[in-house]
Amino acid sequence: MKPKHSILLVEDEEESAEMLANFLEMNDYEVLVAHEGNRALELIEEHAGEIHLAILDIMVPNVDGKEICRHIRKHPVLNDIPVIFLTAKDEEQDEIEGLELGADDYIPKPASLNLVKAHVESLLRRQNPQKANWLQYGDTYLDTDAKELYVDDEKIELTSTEYTLIELFYKNPKRVYTRQEILEHITEEDRFVFDRTVDVHVKNLRLKMGDAGKVIKTYRGIGYGLNREIVKV
Repeated sequence: MKPKHSILLVEDEEESAEMLANFLEMNDYEVLVAHEGNRALELIEEHAGEIHLAILDIMVPNVDGKEICRHIRKHPVLNDIPVIFLTAKDEEQDEIEGLELGADDYIPKPASLNLVKAHVESLLRRQNPQKANWLQYGDTYLDTDAKELYVDDEKIELTSTEYTLIELFYKNPKRVYTRQEILEHITEEDRFVFDRTVDVHVKNLRLKMGDAGKVIKTYRGIGYGLNREIVKV
């Protein structure tokens, strides 16, 4: 059975992390575990479109839980997921600071596994259903509801045609489109355009995406599509 939700767990005490992760997995959650801050940030970038909730210990090496929370709240995909601080730091000021950073809950250690699960379930019930509108390839994210493209957490301003073009590729990552097929998709039926128009739009889109523009590949003699070596489809 597919797990209901995916949880990012950041906890430097490996035994405690393993115990909580196993317990959550027994309850049909998928758990991504990091024992230090840099690994947590890597998991965020690798699995941003999959994470539904984060459980953060404040006192973790390299990048602490507070900074990870800040990163989540600025992230284009994860900014609205529930965040729980689970930490031995139980002073009132720490709790206030954590909540001010955007955390939704604060559980002092030691806490029972059932208590943590209850808090997780409560927050997820209140959370809007996970967006199905995010498409992610590498460090790029496409929001098909808001019709916005993000590269490395930065919103890229696109024309209507450029957005239509990138959405076509992202929604059909295994397809390679001829210029004529692309023209039919991005233009109105009664409008006459040239094949060269597609090349111009692709060039402009790649320029706006910077290095991430390599995700769009020119298939010589055919047309354009996503670079399968990068997106691994």
